[in-house]
Amino acid sequence: MFERRRVVYTSSPGPGGFGVDLSLTPWVKRLLIANMAIFLAMALGLLPPGWAVPTLGFAVPDLLVHPWSPVTYMFLHGGFWHLFMNMLAVFFFGPPLERKWGGRFFAKYYLVAGLGGALFSLLLYPVIGASLMIGASGAVFGLLLAFAMNWPDAPIYIWGILPIRAKWFVGILGFFALFATISGSGDGVAHWAHLGGLATGYVYLRYGGRFGRNLSRLLWKDTAPEVRSDVEVVRAPRSASAQARSGRRRSGRAGGDALDRVDQILDKIRETGIDSLSAEERAFLDDMSRRYREGPERTFH
Repeated sequence: MFERRRVVYTSSPGPGGFGVDLSLTPWVKRLLIANMAIFLAMALGLLPPGWAVPTLGFAVPDLLVHPWSPVTYMFLHGGFWHLFMNMLAVFFFGPPLERKWGGRFFAKYYLVAGLGGALFSLLLYPVIGASLMIGASGAVFGLLLAFAMNWPDAPIYIWGILPIRAKWFVGILGFFALFATISGSGDGVAHWAHLGGLATGYVYLRYGGRFGRNLSRLLWKDTAPEVRSDVEVVRAPRSASAQARSGRRRSGRAGGDALDRVDQILDKIRETGIDSLSAEERAFLDDMSRRYREGPERTFH
């Protein structure tokens, strides 16, 4: 089965520096180690390529036989330069995103963007056929998009020389991925996976939080978990009398607005981590924590 198929690689560009702290963050480090370890295991024969590629790579006809492949295909690479270019992009673009979002949301987003590459293979199967796909760049293109959405004017140096703003860089990559997918480029690169990473990443960043909140409310009704962070606890169990006083305070516009704002910020912490809060949001939580410590009657006046 494997011999009758062409293997396509999800290659990605290697960006230059863009003037930010490039020290490794925990999940970026884990991704680099995992990808390099699997590559070395295949190169040394500990993980035979003849078995690993068709078993762990993603092909639509084998999805039911290999249901793990939409995830595992991201960790296989067809050669040193294929691995190097993908991991170089993770090294450059991953740390600032993980520091901004927190590790949990970063890892979830990376996985979602990579799954987007497999999803587009499924959607475009009548066009692309039974191609066997390996490589991390569906996820990598998702990282590129997220970086451009957060820092659109940050300079990215092509080949370390030519500066271009992140938003234009990603826009050009998206255009070429779309053009190559439509034109059926025969260069052995899974351009549709790049497109899937971009599209899925955009949808997830724009609408994933809203979907998650609605799903949580549907599943858990009015139950709100207590949230703890590096600021004081701002939501805690209250007595019946305190709840009654809170209800009266909510009837006032200023008090109700403050409580609604606290709920919104706590939702954001649950979804993306406390590192994603702005300075103004942190200051607001600090102020609410201070008022809570001073006494429930003074909290939202």
